Amino acid sequence: MSGWDEGAVFYSDQAQFPRGGGGDADQASAATRHSVLRKFKEFIRSFETKQNVFHYRESLVHNPKFLLVDMDDLNSFDSDLPSLLRSSPADYLPLFETAAAEVLASLKSRVDAGMSEMEEPTVGEVQIFLTSKEDSTSMRSLGAQCISKLVKISGITIAASRTKAKATYVTLMCKNCQNIKIVPCRPGLGGAIVPRSCDHVPQIGIEKACPMDPWIIVPDKSKYVDQQTLKLQENPEDVPTGELPRNMLLSVDRHLVQTIVPGTRLTIMGIYSIYQASNSAAANKGAVAIRQPYIRVVGIEETNEASSRGPAAFTAEEVEEFRKFASEPNSYKTICSKIAPSIFGHDDVKKAVACLLFGGSRKELPDGVRLRGDINVLLLGDPSTAKSQFLKFVEKTAPIAVYTSGKGSSAAGLTASVIRDSSTREFYLEGGAMVLADGGVVCIDEFDKMRTEDRVAIHEAMEQQTISIAKAGITTVLNSRTSVLAAANPPSGRYDDLKTAQDNIDLQTTILSRFDLIFIVKDIRMYNQDKLIASHIIKVHASADATSTDHKPSKEDNWLKRYIQYCRTECHPRMSDSAASMLQNNYVKIRQDMRRQANESGEAAAIPITVRQLEAIIRLSEALAKMRLAHAATEAHVSEAIRLFNVSTMDAARSGINQHINMTAEMSNEIKQAEAQIKRRMGIGSHISERRLIDDLTRMGMNESMVRRALLIMHQRDEVEYKRERRIIVRKA
Repeated sequence: MSGWDEGAVFYSDQAQFPRGGGGDADQASAATRHSVLRKFKEFIRSFETKQNVFHYRESLVHNPKFLLVDMDDLNSFDSDLPSLLRSSPADYLPLFETAAAEVLASLKSRVDAGMSEMEEPTVGEVQIFLTSKEDSTSMRSLGAQCISKLVKISGITIAASRTKAKATYVTLMCKNCQNIKIVPCRPGLGGAIVPRSCDHVPQIGIEKACPMDPWIIVPDKSKYVDQQTLKLQENPEDVPTGELPRNMLLSVDRHLVQTIVPGTRLTIMGIYSIYQASNSAAANKGAVAIRQPYIRVVGIEETNEASSRGPAAFTAEEVEEFRKFASEPNSYKTICSKIAPSIFGHDDVKKAVACLLFGGSRKELPDGVRLRGDINVLLLGDPSTAKSQFLKFVEKTAPIAVYTSGKGSSAAGLTASVIRDSSTREFYLEGGAMVLADGGVVCIDEFDKMRTEDRVAIHEAMEQQTISIAKAGITTVLNSRTSVLAAANPPSGRYDDLKTAQDNIDLQTTILSRFDLIFIVKDIRMYNQDKLIASHIIKVHASADATSTDHKPSKEDNWLKRYIQYCRTECHPRMSDSAASMLQNNYVKIRQDMRRQANESGEAAAIPITVRQLEAIIRLSEALAKMRLAHAATEAHVSEAIRLFNVSTMDAARSGINQHINMTAEMSNEIKQAEAQIKRRMGIGSHISERRLIDDLTRMGMNESMVRRALLIMHQRDEVEYKRERRIIVRKA
């Protein structure tokens, strides 16, 4: 950021106050400014939103620090005022603030009975915030033609700097003659233009002439305001395919400081300005006309999750249509049919995705503890089972969504990172994917390819829905109120029925317990089913539009997206008493069944059934009620939630438990022989390819299935270890 002491040439967007020597032009300018000031004062005093309701006058009295002004109200009062603010905001916005301060002073003097009639009212400072219902401009369309104009853009905050003190007036003292000079500073990131010489005329023979650049700053007598810089990035859904997201530097001051945290979606109004970046000054010595753009913010609106990808208000026709649809008996079935219609089968997965899109109800307990309402789903299984297609569908359907791949995602990229600014050398916070998707869904493909330490980083974000940062002196907590839809493959690439669930689901128990639903998706080879799938895929390809290269959402997609927004905004269901009693009994029964099966098999379940799974069923029940716009989850909703839980997480937890039960004596003997041959073939500490070991033993006449089971048992006893994505076997004991 450039300062007033760099001695450079600056672009000035400060108010052009009349100067002497202009003659008639200066007088006309002063008259125009006086008339505009009078109009602003009249607007604040007399504008009525309703009969005898003076909104702006009352707002100013109740909150004298700032005044929020709607441009539509200003336009209905005088159509010239909004055009002046849009074309020359740096000139006329200070006039508006002066008018507000003077009106506030006069209003206070009337109600202050203790003030003397002859005493002048004290004029304070009032900050004007502007808001407008006009459409936002794309960040990519801002160019040179917008400089010094009022613009409106939307995006998501990815970084926020520390609060700084910005000088509005700098007091200078001549180090030779002690002459005092007060120099105004330009607003935003601009500095002050300091004169090179002192205007003091020395007495001949008594005083020395003042040298060039004689000024010393007097900080204690200068005037300051709080200032903060933000980085606004394009909304993820607005970035064209193949393009990097653009970002814009924002400057906020006074009462806008420390009101925004990274991850907040914003629509801002501000003055498109330019400044000389200090880091580019040395690099661009030969290009003195090159300046960096930024926006000096004069109005901020936070965009909630329901209005981020569409208008916040729903029309009366839409509301009537949504309520009529919710009252239909087959509305749940209709919604599920609209989930990824191009994918054949997977009915229960589609129902789970529908629950994820609608979500449960967030709750805050009396002691301040917050319970998440967002539903997390894991799809694990064979390749080519449409897992990634589900993720892509959710990305385009959810009101807010971020898609990422596990292989290319780091812990910092998913949560948050601390970055040092190259110009100021200060650290600032930049939010990751789970912060940017606050209020929406994060789709993580190739979840199994993530490094273990990166998966551990999202534990807090998935359950507590916060991201705690303590780096480089920055200690803060960011919101990540998101659902997680993840897709993963088993370690061997395909789901192996000869292996236990622990080996097929090669993820830590800590991360598995945070998923509400876990689906094992298998590619089953059946003649009739293969024929149906092939027929469905051929029809999809035949009916697809081959002339269009850009994906355009259909009418059905837009309707579903709007219905999801409406339900998430308007409906927050809770459990009914009868449903709660039914759920309590079922949870106790599930725990008893899992304990009994674990005792029979002698192995712990791959997915532990804990209180988190009870909360998962509650969230599913609330999501099912929300689809019907019901304010209470009934026993029918709980029954369907338990069924979904049984066909997903419970089936995954049970898989592999009974692997070694009912094993015949002949099978047991074959496994023992295979173990002996493996130990003879491999010394302790040696390693070999799994494929090579199995091939060698099968050539000796052993059954491949028995060899695999022997390796599995040895792995459970910690006698062998798998490495390099389970391709290499290392003998440990």
